[in-house]
Amino acid sequence: MIVYATHSGGRYLPIKDSLREQPEGKRGVYVNLTNQCNCACTFCLRHMKEMAEESSLWLKTEPAVEQVKAELDNLPWEYVSEVVFCGFGEPTMRLDAVVELLKYIKAVHPEVKTRLNTNGLSDLAHGRSTAGDFAGGILDTISISLNASNAQRYLELTRAKYGLKSFDAMLDFAQNCKEYISNVVMTVVEKVENQQEIDKCQKICDERGLKLRVRIYEDS
Repeated sequence: MIVYATHSGGRYLPIKDSLREQPEGKRGVYVNLTNQCNCACTFCLRHMKEMAEESSLWLKTEPAVEQVKAELDNLPWEYVSEVVFCGFGEPTMRLDAVVELLKYIKAVHPEVKTRLNTNGLSDLAHGRSTAGDFAGGILDTISISLNASNAQRYLELTRAKYGLKSFDAMLDFAQNCKEYISNVVMTVVEKVENQQEIDKCQKICDERGLKLRVRIYEDS
């Protein structure tokens, strides 16, 4: 699926099925652009379960930007509260596509909030500072996976392809995003880390003026 909604029980539904199950109220709509990822996180669902082909987020081919725009155009926008770039891959592996689609959404539906869920490694992926790509109010919230309080633990958990330098690069990216995005949120996953480690992550965020959110662990 390219565009989908999330429902209880860890289910991903096409928008028509989402509305059939929950006909009332607004919801977040998710955009899935790629299977590529520059991490192999030990807690990621990619490595823990197989999904039925008809409900899978795994893409047989990466969608062209115009294909995604066409799916967005067909959305019942009166039911959409937020558009979130998040799939089983890392969205910023297709950074240009993400930025183009964010601009399109804000041009057509400026009242709808936008969010990007990312591992924060786009600077390393693209070999340059990328926070400025989100200038101009196209992105309301960026959620960045902090995961750990130090580089060694981060690498153990994420198995990032860039090695130990990934941790500092992710933090620098988050810091730079504050200039262009009003809501920068760092995340850790409950049960993956103990409270002592989460407290250390909170300290890092406090020192950098960043928000920390503890994500609910999903094992199914």
